[in-house]
Amino acid sequence: MPPSLQEWLPAEHYAWFVLASVEQMDLSAFLAGYRPDGHGRPAHDPALMVALLIYAYSRGVCSSRMIERACVEDVAFRVIAANQKPDHATVARFRRRHEAAFAGLFTEVLELCAEAGLAKVGMIAIDGSKLSANASQESTRGYEQIVRELLERAEQTDEQEDQLYGDRRGDELPDDLITREGRRKVLADAKRRLIERRAKEERPIPKSRTKRLKEAKRRLEEEHDVHCQANQAYEQWRETGRMKNGRRFGAPPKPYVPSELPDGRINLTDLDSGSMKTLRGHMQGYNVQAACNEQQIVIAAEVSVIAPDFGSLEPMVLATLRELQDAGITERPGVVLADAGYWHQAQMENVINHGMQVLIPPDAAGRQGARPGWEGGYYDHMRRVLASDYGHALYKRRQSMIEPVFAHTKFNRKLIRFMRRGRSAVRSEWRLMTATHNLLKLYSNQIAITGG
Repeated sequence: MPPSLQEWLPAEHYAWFVLASVEQMDLSAFLAGYRPDGHGRPAHDPALMVALLIYAYSRGVCSSRMIERACVEDVAFRVIAANQKPDHATVARFRRRHEAAFAGLFTEVLELCAEAGLAKVGMIAIDGSKLSANASQESTRGYEQIVRELLERAEQTDEQEDQLYGDRRGDELPDDLITREGRRKVLADAKRRLIERRAKEERPIPKSRTKRLKEAKRRLEEEHDVHCQANQAYEQWRETGRMKNGRRFGAPPKPYVPSELPDGRINLTDLDSGSMKTLRGHMQGYNVQAACNEQQIVIAAEVSVIAPDFGSLEPMVLATLRELQDAGITERPGVVLADAGYWHQAQMENVINHGMQVLIPPDAAGRQGARPGWEGGYYDHMRRVLASDYGHALYKRRQSMIEPVFAHTKFNRKLIRFMRRGRSAVRSEWRLMTATHNLLKLYSNQIAITGG
């Protein structure tokens, strides 16, 4: 008799919980890309691959090669994979091919949490953290460096073509193709090599560095054009515009002349990533955002390419409302908590207009006294609210709601670096990380209810 996988792990193991959870999820987005007639090479079951990646990220295993190795060495991984051994290329391609579907798993898991009563959102906390990109800061270049490298590559190409073709253009027919018999022989050999290559497993084509250089150059030029246009519009407004009281402006400020060439910098490995300032210095990465409830369930997960949290309050609240609607949750947040980095008065007023109370201190925890100019009006009002017993008690709960989410993700599960590149891919991966966080919380809750 073949070995029974049910005997390999105890009944309460997390692997069985993952398999049961995947059975309840809507995987139509994963199945849509496969032919229903069965033609073509048989693929691994998409439900198996989804469960494998969910379990891997839950255990802090993100590398496709480490997942392949675990399917051989780790009993729980072998149970999840039904004793199959998908190679690392298959895992990586599946994750890349179903990028949008993996982002949608976040909502599927949130629905499971809602069914278990863990998605109460009377009060939510919003915060951000920095995760390293799949790129090094040493790959960051300025505009002149990018142009110089493009010119060097073009010069190298010209030299190679001169050595190869000499005085010829390089597109003339070779000697063996001039005659009819020679053409037939070469075409036959080419067809044979094509058949042999198609018989082998398809490999992903690596992205060209030259194409990344050209895209980086285009982005810097685009940013420079926007900068120049904004400066021109501002100076024109200063000359013809009026203040709120109807009076004209005084003497215009000293004219600002932008530089002729873009002065920005961009990373050539991951063009969307940025230099993020952390307590330990700068790193190349992304600013990941999360909104969670009192049960430490992540309600919304998004990615920002800007290091400061300033300006992310309203987008995260709107993302929370979208996620709740998609998950079929009718409850709406009543109180939004965030630290001083999210202070944005216009966005705070917009959130209040949605029927939610916002508690954000205008002063950072380590600051002595108020910031210059941050006195009176809304600033003093928020200080009085937070100084009251009720306001202080509410805001005090922020840290215990949101900080453990990042601590568990980054330090317990060691998810400190993205495996993929580009904002869309990183967003999909971050939502998968937070979805597995929610699934682990749901598993712990079930274990607590059943007593193990």
